[in-house]
Amino acid sequence: MPALLAGILLSARSVMTTLQLKDAGLLKTQAYVNGEWLDADNGNTFAVTNPSTGEVIAQVADLGAAETNRAIEAAETAMQSWRQKTAKERSAVLRKWHDLMLENQEDLAIIMTAEQGKILAESRGEVAYGASYVEWFAEEGKRVYGDVIPNSTADRRSVVIKQPIGVVAAVTPWNFPNAMITRKAAPALAVGCSVVLKPAAETPLSALALAELAGRAGLPAGLFNVVTGINAPAIGEQLTGNPLVKKFSFTGSTPVGKQLMALCATTVKRTSMELGGNAPVLVFADADLDKAVAGAIGTKFRNAGQTCICANRILVEDSVYDAFVEKFTAKVSEFVLGDGFAEGTHIGPLITEKHLQKCRIWWTTQLPKVPR
Repeated sequence: MPALLAGILLSARSVMTTLQLKDAGLLKTQAYVNGEWLDADNGNTFAVTNPSTGEVIAQVADLGAAETNRAIEAAETAMQSWRQKTAKERSAVLRKWHDLMLENQEDLAIIMTAEQGKILAESRGEVAYGASYVEWFAEEGKRVYGDVIPNSTADRRSVVIKQPIGVVAAVTPWNFPNAMITRKAAPALAVGCSVVLKPAAETPLSALALAELAGRAGLPAGLFNVVTGINAPAIGEQLTGNPLVKKFSFTGSTPVGKQLMALCATTVKRTSMELGGNAPVLVFADADLDKAVAGAIGTKFRNAGQTCICANRILVEDSVYDAFVEKFTAKVSEFVLGDGFAEGTHIGPLITEKHLQKCRIWWTTQLPKVPR
């Protein structure tokens, strides 16, 4: 068992061929601001690599503070007319975006596996999962109701109406580079807001492909902006500090979330934070061990264990411990580790060498301390 798990930490090194997309127009390397593809003001780029091979997939525009502020200003201008459209009109555009995502599911999955490393089957599933958010909020946007509140006097009536809050800034992680974007952008767009997105530097290509499809779906310029870059503090300071941004949404680590919340406080922004996870699996003596093993494996090894709700410990009642470990080990021993594109691969690589080394350090320093 220890030898197998140690192998899981090793990044795959099989060779990947050049991306073969049905629609080459989905592979974008420029940022997307106000409906236009643009380079960084200084011309700088950063490399996006395939974590399975270490090969450079693309050089992507490396934007900074100035370009981010222009994206925010474009978003503020664009939403003035978008918010005036009916919910049905906005829903129709989002529904078209959803349809285009599914029509291009295979290309989106290939892009995702190339930059993130997850196996192609998981990437296909995430594209469908991400599209489902767009579909859901396209419909829910038509059901945003107000309210009439009973008043203390007979000659008055209190009416509550709901209006778009304004420009929404979103920062998304690399582990789910499609679904985490649509989960934030779709509800904002559905109710009449505009979005400025900062995708993870490891996986910007999926975000840019979504922006291309949004434009094809008829989303007006300036409503969905993708600011790519490796200088997260410079971009983040603009997203949190610019008073035009009224809402900030972040998925990532708790320490970074705390910093961003503090920065948002200066302009009293509304925030939504999804910060890490703490997920034990509990197996009691009366459990169906085959189902328990299947459940534990599903939650532990999805996306090579790189999920915020991934099981970080398994606690098994002593009387069934040995039987559980035997079944669990047998199943895990069947895993094939390798390139996400390779036929028969069950688990792809970790996202970067840095993450690999972090896991190795934990393996050598912490695992011996874990009690039975």
